[in-house]
Amino acid sequence: MRTLGIVVEYNPMHNGHVYHLQQSKKVSNCDAVVAVMSGHFLQRGEPALTDKWSRTDMALANGVDLVLELPVAYAVQPAEWFAYGAVATLQATGVVDALCFGSELGDVEPFLRAADILVNEPSGFTDQLQEYLKAGLTYPAAYAAAAGQAMTASRTSPSSSEAADWMAQPNNSLGLHYVMALRRLNSAIKPHTIARTQAGYHDTEAPEGSIASATAIRRLWTEEGTLETCAQYLPPSTLRILEQEHRFGRAPMSWDCYTRELIYRLHQLSPESIARHLEVTEGLEYRVKQALGQMTAQRVESLLEQLKTKRYTRTKLQRMLAHILLHHDKFHFGSDGLKKGPWYIRVLGFTDTGRALLKRMKQSAELPIVLSVNRDNYNLGGYCGLEADIRATSLYANAFGRWNARDAYRDYYESPRRHQSN
Repeated sequence: MRTLGIVVEYNPMHNGHVYHLQQSKKVSNCDAVVAVMSGHFLQRGEPALTDKWSRTDMALANGVDLVLELPVAYAVQPAEWFAYGAVATLQATGVVDALCFGSELGDVEPFLRAADILVNEPSGFTDQLQEYLKAGLTYPAAYAAAAGQAMTASRTSPSSSEAADWMAQPNNSLGLHYVMALRRLNSAIKPHTIARTQAGYHDTEAPEGSIASATAIRRLWTEEGTLETCAQYLPPSTLRILEQEHRFGRAPMSWDCYTRELIYRLHQLSPESIARHLEVTEGLEYRVKQALGQMTAQRVESLLEQLKTKRYTRTKLQRMLAHILLHHDKFHFGSDGLKKGPWYIRVLGFTDTGRALLKRMKQSAELPIVLSVNRDNYNLGGYCGLEADIRATSLYANAFGRWNARDAYRDYYESPRRHQSN
């Protein structure tokens, strides 16, 4: 049984994701699918629309066979570490043959050529990157520009601007880091890519037809206030799950749900304490303190409006705030620890086919497999490992519209979700 690995957030799972999944199985010639999925906080520094168990149900109902959780230490990170944690998790299962990701390019060859050059950072790359940063470019733009120059110098791209343009696009950027992670791990997993269809990654408007971006779907629900407005873009199972989570008071979750807790924490911390958190760089701690007094509404959006500059992307600022909210400091969650890779394989759910994969993994897995959290395994990875995932669940649940103390401890009693194979 050939097995495909994918990296997902499913925030929420929509028709475009189903298309990607179906096409990925075809292009990779695989029979089973393992998805590594972010938990309650996501790569762009946002709380997930619904919890990780409901999103696992969406995945299993639409063709995924085994859902594994990407530890929060990797999930709320720039592309390099997000990709490394996800790919290292797939590698550690010992059962994955292929990896497929969506991209604007839709052709895997440029990713392979770029990864071969960039994986060891060619001479002068770091200096060039710093020059672009000093010139005022955001980190993603600076990285793409420096990478484009490296590609041209190695004669693998006709022009640095052409290479930089495709590497700066969000899905291409993630895809490049997936392939680079495979190279760093000396993995035998074969990469594939398919072109994204119709809706772009950041598109906020819902188009005609049946496919819209997750961003547009979330906007429709939160701004229009009803799920009917986005029903055409969702599989029936996703719509049903979202309706259920809404009835239970567990969705839709957004930054606004955490405004008071975040603002209180920022008021209590000194600038020096703020500076100890991930992605607080270049004096941003003082800008945060200043921005608190300039907010025009009690919303995280108002704080972001005061913080933003041409220098910093919204995504970086959101991640910075998420790290502060989650107590992610530079000492525990820095790159030195992340280089060692994930500490466990956390199973969130499986189908009958996924159960067969789990049986194989008992012999092939390079890391402990966690089916349930208990006193014997809760400290895997220490402060930034499974403990951090448990803390993230507690924080996430405490903002539910219908509060229940039991939800904060759900990691301890929630068994992996089980679905019949399609």
